[in-house]
Amino acid sequence: MLTQLSIRHYAIVDFLEIDFTPGMSVITGETGAGKSIILGALGLSLGDRADKGVISNNATRTDISAHFDTRDQMLAKQWLQENELLSEDEPELCLLRRVVSDDGRSKAWVNGYPVTLQILKTVGEMLIDIHSQHEHQSLLNRGTHLRLLDAYIGEPKLVEQVRHTSREWRKNFEAMTELREQSEAASAQQQLLRYQLTELDDLALQEGELEALDEEYRLLNSMDTSLATAQQLLALCSENEEMTLQEGLNQALALLHELQVKSPTLDAVGEMLSTAAIQVEEATRELRRSIDDFDANPQRLEEINQRLADIHQLARKHKTKPEDLLALQASMLAELQAMESSSEELDKRGAQDAILRADYRKQAEQLSKCRAKGAKTLGEQINEQIAELGMSQARLTVELSPLNKDQPSATGQETVEFLVSTNPGQPPRPLIKIASGGELSRISLAIQVITAQTSSTPTLVFDEVDVGIGGGVARAVGVLLKQLGERGQVLCVTHQAQVASQGHTHLFVSKSTSDATTNSGTRIRALEGKEKVEEIARMLGGESTTQGFTPESLAHAQEMLNA
Repeated sequence: MLTQLSIRHYAIVDFLEIDFTPGMSVITGETGAGKSIILGALGLSLGDRADKGVISNNATRTDISAHFDTRDQMLAKQWLQENELLSEDEPELCLLRRVVSDDGRSKAWVNGYPVTLQILKTVGEMLIDIHSQHEHQSLLNRGTHLRLLDAYIGEPKLVEQVRHTSREWRKNFEAMTELREQSEAASAQQQLLRYQLTELDDLALQEGELEALDEEYRLLNSMDTSLATAQQLLALCSENEEMTLQEGLNQALALLHELQVKSPTLDAVGEMLSTAAIQVEEATRELRRSIDDFDANPQRLEEINQRLADIHQLARKHKTKPEDLLALQASMLAELQAMESSSEELDKRGAQDAILRADYRKQAEQLSKCRAKGAKTLGEQINEQIAELGMSQARLTVELSPLNKDQPSATGQETVEFLVSTNPGQPPRPLIKIASGGELSRISLAIQVITAQTSSTPTLVFDEVDVGIGGGVARAVGVLLKQLGERGQVLCVTHQAQVASQGHTHLFVSKSTSDATTNSGTRIRALEGKEKVEEIARMLGGESTTQGFTPESLAHAQEMLNA
């Protein structure tokens, strides 16, 4: 519920603070007093667009604050809590604030936390709903009809389920379409990759094989030269006719033993020579064994030659280095697996498509049943209100038209349109084709009043929705709004005495002028007793004298208030 509106430097308002109460509050005043200014300021606090033109003269900024009591608004409180905007000190209250500076910049806060205008709007829509005479234009849009019907049937979770499932289906369908296009384009590439991988698989190149083949080839190719060198080495070690290494070392040891002088250095020399003699003897044995094992294998050399030729040929075919063939094979395999995985993903997407379509169809059909039932009762209730507004011959029909069921829609399986027949025997036509503006105004008002009864927002604002009506019709409008006010909070700006007389609270807006500054300002105050009677009399057009209103006009006003 809206409890207070604080306005600073907005239009002709320097400062204005308005307290609101539960029930139906009517706002009246002479033309130009500032009634529209109050609602304009309220709209600004709820996220409406604004520019620096709204700032009062000689001021640098406009500052608007709207206070709400949210203790009965669990949805709003939950949303605020989830978005970390709930007041820690006063969790039952919600403060919306908007500042527009003369440089054109705008700032917004919720409970002291800076927010975007979109967040401000989102919060505002959960707290208050404004109906105006300008809303007649939105009622000419079929999208508005669908929104009103869905609000009326009271199935927000089902509506959201349909929207969510259709969105998930569309995402899945788009992904599936993209994968299918990719699969078709990659078909030839897959065939080429499979052929190339078959060649590489047939080659069966192993890790390190190329290096091993090169080493073995070099060894076998130099076998004769290596054997001769090994034999020369063996002769040097032990088979030289003049003196071998072994003989030379043995001779050196013998000479060392003949020395008469003994010292640690000579002892060390003796140990080193003995060690050398032993190592030469061991090396000689290994050389003989190696020479005996030498096998010049021309067949193996040919095999290696052919293997290397195959490797190099395939490398040239793929325009890569032989040593990079294994990396190329791994890359091709990964690419092919990715393509095959896409094919599997396409199958999964196809299966998911069927599931989502089935879920959507089930949810949408359930929603369609609710809409069909709600459309009938909504039409009946609106027609009752239209009759009370002086159009007993008019009939409104809420028509549902099926959509293509093969293409899940976020709004369900049907469109909704309000059709009206203003005379008996006349076929129902869209609202936009109603010739009379007065008829449209009354029909729109009936729609707004009925749909407002099912609104989840605690505060409803009606801004001059009674334009163009009077007499008994105006009184019927007032009674309807009063009934709404008994279930929540209703604010009604009106020029009709019949409507104003039904209010639980009467707020009077007036314009004051300061002699010192010649600046105009707007004031608002609650009327009681005599003042309330006089304002109703003024609205009725009662003539006043220097002593006040005539007894007749005052009596008429009092009668309306007592009725």
